[in-house]
Amino acid sequence: MKQGSHLKAELILVFVTVLAGFGWIFSKEALAGLPPLFFMGVRFIVAGFVLFLAGQKYFRGLDWQNVKQASLVGLVMGITMMFWVTGLDQGSNLGVGAFITSLGVVLVPVVARFLFGARPPLSIWIALPIAVVGLGFLALNDGLNFEFSHLYFLGAALGSAFQLNLLSRFSMRMHALVLTAIQLSVAGCFLLFLSLLTETLPHSISIAVAGWFLVSTLVASSLRFLLQTYGMSLTPVSHAAVIMNLEPVWTAIFAVFWFSETMASGQVFGCFLIFIAMLVSRWSQIRAIFKPVKSF
Repeated sequence: MKQGSHLKAELILVFVTVLAGFGWIFSKEALAGLPPLFFMGVRFIVAGFVLFLAGQKYFRGLDWQNVKQASLVGLVMGITMMFWVTGLDQGSNLGVGAFITSLGVVLVPVVARFLFGARPPLSIWIALPIAVVGLGFLALNDGLNFEFSHLYFLGAALGSAFQLNLLSRFSMRMHALVLTAIQLSVAGCFLLFLSLLTETLPHSISIAVAGWFLVSTLVASSLRFLLQTYGMSLTPVSHAAVIMNLEPVWTAIFAVFWFSETMASGQVFGCFLIFIAMLVSRWSQIRAIFKPVKSF
């Protein structure tokens, strides 16, 4: 693969992390006038439909077994998003929530160990205590400053780790855009079903809330996943995995400027430790990036 393609892909993926960071902001604004499960359910259904329209030709000749596996992953995604959006709705600090959620990267091999008997690499056992200490610093701010939303974000991290494990073990032969569309649609239907059972829908919504809903759906979901699929097709997975760690960093920065959020020095240090843990957990991918290319 040409070096120019690598650079193009990596710039696209950096932009994807920026969109993901803004997605937290857009979603928080939309939740000011929409029930959380209803918001995510409709958002994902619309986003999945947009992806279907964008790649109709890839949906021809789908294997039913692959569709069932993709739907199962979508169900897990729906449960994960249920935790995430509840934490987002109840939490007071987006930056903290973003870093807790990002622990899913570290937890992927741990979940694989307990569910599938896989042996995590040494880097994971080094990253885990760093991440735990980081979580401690996030919760300790002038004494114990624990929020129940932190548990929801941690649940989202565990859910995303389980989802990524399923994706890596299912040999689904379908285009990434099709897989993403199925996941989003199934997750959206699950969340909307839960919403109809548990939430009271508003009689009307403001133009501002409707605007935030559309931006979060079309930009932070549909456009983001389209660009992510395209970018990951142009660069090695190891490069993409490291770049995607930027999402919580952007989220924390945007939250400072958008909502005037602040973190105590201990919480900043906790975020730093979690970021280090994420990089340590990706050590093999980082080494692959900087490994010198042999010349013949």
